[in-house]
Amino acid sequence: MNQLRKISAKYLFEEAKKGFYQYERIEKESILYVLFEDMFHISKIDFLADKEIIWNTDNQHILEDALQKLNNHVPVQYVIGRSFFYKYYFKLNADTLIPRPETEELVQLIITENTHPSPSIIDIGTGSGCIAICLAANMPNARTSAVDISASALDIARTNAEDNQAKVNFIELDFLSNQRNDIPDTFDIIVSNPPYVLESEKEQMRENVLAHEPHLALFVNDQNALVYYDALLSFAEKTLNKNGYVYAEINEQKGAEMKSLALQYGFTNISIIKDLFNKDRIFKAQKV
Repeated sequence: MNQLRKISAKYLFEEAKKGFYQYERIEKESILYVLFEDMFHISKIDFLADKEIIWNTDNQHILEDALQKLNNHVPVQYVIGRSFFYKYYFKLNADTLIPRPETEELVQLIITENTHPSPSIIDIGTGSGCIAICLAANMPNARTSAVDISASALDIARTNAEDNQAKVNFIELDFLSNQRNDIPDTFDIIVSNPPYVLESEKEQMRENVLAHEPHLALFVNDQNALVYYDALLSFAEKTLNKNGYVYAEINEQKGAEMKSLALQYGFTNISIIKDLFNKDRIFKAQKV
C-alpha cells in the first residue's frame, strides 16, 4: 500500500543526507537539492522554510534507489536523466556527456559575437546537442547542423531539439574519417567540443566521471592530442565561408599548439580565451 504521511522537509533532507555518504557536505547538499527538485518537485526553498510535505512509500523507494546510484558514483544528471544548460534542459544517456559550464561560455561567446543575419552553423561532435540547440534557439535565422559518430547520442539530440523547439539538422558520421568530405554545405560558424582530456590525466579525474561518462567523448591519446583539431581545421579550411569563424573548446595545456596548428592552415585573428577558472579553454580563428 502506498501510504501517505506528512513530514518535515528538513527532517526528510537530513535523513537523505545520512543515506548519501559520497562527497563533502556542500556538494552533497547541492546534489540532493537537484535530486529532490527534479524527482519529487520539492524545492530548496521548501527545505529551507521547513515546509510540511506529503510523502509516500513509493517516493521513499524511489529515493532509496537514487541514493544507491549516487553512492555508486552515478552523477545526479544521469540519475534524473537530464541536465540544465544555458536556460534549457537536455536529456542524457550513456553516450552523451554532461554539459559543463565552460561549454556555456563557448555558446555565449558565439551568440554574442555573431553579426551574420542568417549564419550557417555546424557543430562537430554534438553529443546531447546542447551547443547546436542553444545556438539554433538563440539565433532563430541560423541554419544549424550537427554531426556525431554515435547513433544513440543523435537520438537523444533529436529529442532535445524537439523538446526545446530548436531546428537542427542532425547527421551521423565519423568525422575523423573521409566521411566529413561528404558534408555538402559551407558554413559561417564551425564549432566543436571534441575529446581533449589526455589519457595521462585520467588519474586526476573523479570516479563519477571515469565510471559513467563516455570515454569516447572525453579522452584522447597523449601522443596524438590534437587529432580532432587537425581534422576540424582541415574541414574548416575547405568549408568555412570568407570571414567565417571556427570555435572550439580545448585542453588548457594546448593553447600554443592550437595557435601554431591554425597558422599552418592559414587562419588569422587567432585567439585563446580563458574560462571563468582562468584556464585557456576556448580557441577561435577566422578565415579571411
